[in-house]
Amino acid sequence: MQLRIPGPTPVPEEILGAQTKQMINHRGKEFTALIRKITEQLKGCFQTKGDVLILTASGTAGMEAAVVNTLSPGDPVLAVTIGAFGERFADIAQRYGADVRRLAFEWGHPADPEAIRGALKAAPDIRAVLVTHNETSTGVTNDLESISKVVKEFDKLILVDAVSSIGSIDLPTDRWQCDVVVTGSQKGWMTPPGLSMVSMNERAWQAYDKAKMPRFYLDLGKARKFYDEKGQTPWTPAVSTFYAMSAALDMIEKETLPKIFERHSRTARAAREGVKSLGLKLFPQEAYASNTVTAIHGPDGVDVKKLLQILREDHGVVLSGGQGKLEGKIFRIGHLGWVSEADIEEVVKAVEAALPGARA
Repeated sequence: MQLRIPGPTPVPEEILGAQTKQMINHRGKEFTALIRKITEQLKGCFQTKGDVLILTASGTAGMEAAVVNTLSPGDPVLAVTIGAFGERFADIAQRYGADVRRLAFEWGHPADPEAIRGALKAAPDIRAVLVTHNETSTGVTNDLESISKVVKEFDKLILVDAVSSIGSIDLPTDRWQCDVVVTGSQKGWMTPPGLSMVSMNERAWQAYDKAKMPRFYLDLGKARKFYDEKGQTPWTPAVSTFYAMSAALDMIEKETLPKIFERHSRTARAAREGVKSLGLKLFPQEAYASNTVTAIHGPDGVDVKKLLQILREDHGVVLSGGQGKLEGKIFRIGHLGWVSEADIEEVVKAVEAALPGARA
């Protein structure tokens, strides 16, 4: 079975095997050694000297942690949205009582840094900017470097959903002055779902000291205290997924980040060129097309849901459909984590074979 959705992603055998080890005391020396190893390796992948904290949770919980640990009810927040996950980030902040002002861009298009500059000029009371680096619902990667530069011109916090980018697409956290960055184990990390990793810089911790949104399980200050003082997590960790993450980080370290970024660039190019060779049209602006997921317009006369069914049942290829207002209108190929150009070539051949049977 070819699982080519934007997450969960396929897991190599050696990482699956690592999960099968027996449990250890999560308050003992073995776990302390494990979490300290993983944390230091994650700092290298995040390209940060700041704190990286590991939560037993999903990527969405990491996004929630970013919000509740840096903001207070009533805080004016600029939510930059280019798709479903940008909207989710905004919804989280709104649910906790932030005064969310949405700057929405057409789905399939990236955020315009100049429009963000204009929004911040018009609203000097904004405390923080929420932005998605890589929007998997539309297959678009934002120009985060330019966006962050604009945000820092106005001395605002920037909270980044990098769930489907960091570890696969270059994101130098410290150099781009990203205050909080969030990801999840089931994406480019080649690890099963279960862990959310969140980086916090000094500016974020200063915001934490003033933040008044309710938090308990997702309290990053408590997580930092347990890690610094004990080499532990405050709550019971997903020990098996920690084992898997450790093995995955060893593989990442061996391949090296530059080679990983280049491999994802090649596989994305193969996906884009492959679908275009079939006469299909990419959904996003190609200049901003993601290196971890390719979104494709459903061709005229093709039932997208039927196409996905044929691919799954007849060809053993699992792709994703559209989300929200794009349901039934696009389909998506995930290519992050454990993926090669040969995998993508197989997917493209399957799509070619399945298309005739999906025509209405």
